[in-house]
Amino acid sequence: MNRISKLLTAAALTATLAGCAASEPMIFGLPPVQVTASGETAPVGTGRADAADDPAIWVDPANPNRALIVATDKKAGLHVYDLAGKDIAFTQAGLVNNVDVAGNIIVASDRNDGVNAHLAVFRLDADKPAIVSLGRAAAGTGEAYGLCLKKTAPGAPITAALIVKDGTVRVGTLTVDGTPSFATEWEYKIPTQSEGCVFDGDTLYVGEEDAGVWKLERNGAGATAAMVAPVDNQRLVADVEGLATIDHKGQRYLLVSSQGDNAYAVFKLPSMDYVGRFAVAAGAFGATSETDGIEAVAGNFGPAWPDGIFLAQDGDNAPKAQNFKLVRWDQIAAALGL
Repeated sequence: MNRISKLLTAAALTATLAGCAASEPMIFGLPPVQVTASGETAPVGTGRADAADDPAIWVDPANPNRALIVATDKKAGLHVYDLAGKDIAFTQAGLVNNVDVAGNIIVASDRNDGVNAHLAVFRLDADKPAIVSLGRAAAGTGEAYGLCLKKTAPGAPITAALIVKDGTVRVGTLTVDGTPSFATEWEYKIPTQSEGCVFDGDTLYVGEEDAGVWKLERNGAGATAAMVAPVDNQRLVADVEGLATIDHKGQRYLLVSSQGDNAYAVFKLPSMDYVGRFAVAAGAFGATSETDGIEAVAGNFGPAWPDGIFLAQDGDNAPKAQNFKLVRWDQIAAALGL
């Protein structure tokens, strides 16, 4: 959830006591190092609204130096952008929240039915480019919210994690031959509203917005769960939103959107040792704030992106609609001393 909405609601209830703007962060964590964006996408089509939400990065299996961005306008559908930020394809899909990719398959959490959850499934035709709908897979009761896919070998079954808005986590196999279908293999209930998630091998990390990051490991039809990065107003300031992983110099890292103070926390995996925080400040492109979804990918994607990309939803891209900012990963790594 965008923190602006929560703060505006709180301000309406305490207007006589509040002496500052409702949209200002109320708490700041440890000072982040500063980096700047090296690119941005075109704005999403829905203006004057909290609409851009979550990005994913498609890497061409035939050419690992080529990548495209797939991202949601959660009030309209899916966009595809090139790395220059140009909007090169769009498909209407209604209310789609989070998105991820596995090979040429795009999967989004489908919120068009607030009572029964669905996964919206598409095929990416990167050569045209185009997004082709393959249908919807039923995924149990509740409002579909968070979504992430396990990274698997080409042709392997797709493992998806769906996060229902109330914190229910369902992990299972997504079949895309014919009409898409989803079979839950295990389930776990996080106490309150959750959204962001990312796999690290068989381990699933999930962000409980007001509480922190959970580590889930399958245990039969359920999971062994532990809170591994709580909201402490130092490393993480609520809401905890997007999660992403990236490899750097033989070490894997978990990145977490600390939406409450417009920063991103970095932890080593699997130890969850805290590394530091960074923020995307204004430069050639605007700063990022109120970030929902994030993504990161290592690799050489040309002179502009020689060592990987970090992507962040920007909740305030005024006067234009919300968009996504691109940051060189090598600049983040250098700022953090990695």
